[in-house]
Amino acid sequence: MAASREGSPTTPASSRSSLFSRSPSVSSELHWPSLLVGRPTKSKQRPKGRDPAVIERSNLVNISKLVVKELIEQSLKYGRMLDSDHMPLQHFFIVLEHVLRHGLKPKKGLLGPKKELWDILQMVEKYAPEAQDITASVRDLPTVRTQMGRARAWLRLALMQKKLADYLKVLIDYKDETLVEYFEPDALMLSDEAIIIIGLLVGLNVVDCNLCVKEEDLDCPQGVIDFSLYLRSSNHISNDSGNDEQGDNMVTVLDQKNYIEELNRHLNATVANLQAKVEGLTTTNALMKEDLAIAKNNLMALYEDNRQLREECGKDPAGYSMSLSGANIVPANVSEKKVATGEMEELKQRLEEERKLRQEADHELEIQTCLKAEMEVAMKLLEKDIHEKQDTIVSLRRQLDDIKLINLEMYKKLQDCEASLNHKTELVGRLEAKAQTLTDTVHSLEAKLKDCEATRLSMEQVKRDLHLQAAEVEEHSNTVEEDLKVEREWRISLQDTMQQDRERISKLQHENGQLKIIADKYASLQEEYYTLKDNCLEQERTLEELGGKIRDSKLQISELKEEVNKTKSDGAWACDSTATHCKSCKKEFSLTRRKHHCRSCGEIFCNACSDNSMSLPSSAKPVRVCNECIVIAGKYGYGKQP
Repeated sequence: MAASREGSPTTPASSRSSLFSRSPSVSSELHWPSLLVGRPTKSKQRPKGRDPAVIERSNLVNISKLVVKELIEQSLKYGRMLDSDHMPLQHFFIVLEHVLRHGLKPKKGLLGPKKELWDILQMVEKYAPEAQDITASVRDLPTVRTQMGRARAWLRLALMQKKLADYLKVLIDYKDETLVEYFEPDALMLSDEAIIIIGLLVGLNVVDCNLCVKEEDLDCPQGVIDFSLYLRSSNHISNDSGNDEQGDNMVTVLDQKNYIEELNRHLNATVANLQAKVEGLTTTNALMKEDLAIAKNNLMALYEDNRQLREECGKDPAGYSMSLSGANIVPANVSEKKVATGEMEELKQRLEEERKLRQEADHELEIQTCLKAEMEVAMKLLEKDIHEKQDTIVSLRRQLDDIKLINLEMYKKLQDCEASLNHKTELVGRLEAKAQTLTDTVHSLEAKLKDCEATRLSMEQVKRDLHLQAAEVEEHSNTVEEDLKVEREWRISLQDTMQQDRERISKLQHENGQLKIIADKYASLQEEYYTLKDNCLEQERTLEELGGKIRDSKLQISELKEEVNKTKSDGAWACDSTATHCKSCKKEFSLTRRKHHCRSCGEIFCNACSDNSMSLPSSAKPVRVCNECIVIAGKYGYGKQP
């Protein structure tokens, strides 16, 4: 029975030790209170020589690995787009916020600027222009009012764009310019563990998210992480080795998906560039068409002016011939002839100028036509290039659809494999439970067998002894019976002592529990003792200071007594113990209303009735006197007031 009692508690202890030995990273590295509260654990639980900042960084990296792994597994398991209600996604944003705010410098002074995460994220658009869209949209959100809420909205939009890792990598690449003034030297974003976080975020590009930022309350503090989702049981850990082959297949599928998404992203960028070029060319073509229309209008105006000038030139010679033909009838003046010749010269000059302008306009028209022809050729080439790009995009989209179908087939196969694997794991778990129960029963039966064999051997030995005793000495049967009675009584006494020992053990266990409680109380009392000791030291210092002040006051009192002894000839010094009320206002003396002797008359007054000083014949310096003495001194003109 004793062997069975000692062997029964060993099995759960061994199972507990094997359980903790299977997950050393969880038990040794993840200090949950330090991660949640934001401060390192006690020195008793921390290994010697390790920095608390290093432990915090390792905790954040480990929990980030667990959360990202669980998020990817959930998204691949269900094969759907994740939304805001998905629990691992909420946990991911909480952990990412802890990572980005680790080591953030506090506010310096009351009027100093406060370091916010939103200020750091706004600097991404300085080095990555594609981040300007989400930054502007976050600034324009009407439901977000705090700086922390804007930072959370920015992180969600960047995750939906699948560029969160790229944006944070930009900050780490330029950390000497951006992050040094915001973080402490031992912060996670300034350490080498930041590269691990970026690598984890790159793996999230396979996850599709649909987050509605406007409907979430991002200004409120985030919730608490439920770590039971990430602490797996021993059966689940033992079955991870069977999923390695399927994990390799999923890695290849995910790599193909990442490659296609990257290729699609580059193609979208090239299409956007081509569309921008086409828009620029169309605008330049429209501007050139407007310039051509303006040139045509100018040319038509020049043609019209040229025609008018030609008509005017044709009329002037006709008039001149008519004047010549009519010379026989009416003689023309010489001055009129001179005027006509001057107008002809001016018209010729204008005609030459119009011809030059027409030649220049023709030259410009030829240049514009050449440019238009080149633009048409370029437009045709661009249209051809765009058609080729569209064909390639169509073919790539078809390839992407095919790969998506392949991915769906792989997902279906993976789900079937997971279902079969889950069934097998359930069967294995049942078999292990049955085996455990069988081993327990075998251990109990072996213990009972050992007890039975021990009792059998003892009984055989007793039987041999009895046979020998019966064969040798039959006469001593009575004595044997008496010995048996003694043995029975001894056995009963042993059982009684065993019962008393059990009761003592239970009492000792109870006393041990009380001693533990007393030890806890002693620790708390020791802390109170240290605090009281500090207070006592401070009070002793204050008492020493008060003692110095009292010594100084005693010296002053002795000096005053000497002065009083010198000035006793001026007036009778009243007794201090008999005076209970002020001589002038008749108010009773107390701790706040102190006694003061008048150095002139020697009576005792309060501070209000003796707040005067003047020089007496017995003292060169001004001393305290009462109101009556100061009035008498002013009346009779002796004593000098300061």
